[in-house]
Amino acid sequence: MLVLEAFAPIDARWHDRITKLDIAVDEVPKIRALDPDSVTWPPEVVAEGPVPLSRLVPAGVDRHGAATRARLVLFRRPLELRAKRQEDLVDLLNEVLVRQVATYLGVDPEVIDPELGEDPED
Repeated sequence: MLVLEAFAPIDARWHDRITKLDIAVDEVPKIRALDPDSVTWPPEVVAEGPVPLSRLVPAGVDRHGAATRARLVLFRRPLELRAKRQEDLVDLLNEVLVRQVATYLGVDPEVIDPELGEDPED
């Protein structure tokens, strides 16, 4: 339910442009860095150092030839381990979702959420 709470403001503003984007949650990432000391993730992966927090899987075609939809996959355990409180988790989820939706739409994250880079004490 926290994912829906974090996604609601993004969906409210961008619904018409993200109707073909699915959101899923996996326990842990099935991808990992080959060399954790010098990892560079592609834009479709949001990570903290060598630990992926989410991945955007583009639309495509499966092995049976059927079309697949784009899918944003959040990795539950790594996200939960980085949040001290539930409010922190909602904030982290929002930040990850903003970055992934921005990648999906090909825009800067600040276009999706203009408050993303602001200092909360301003």
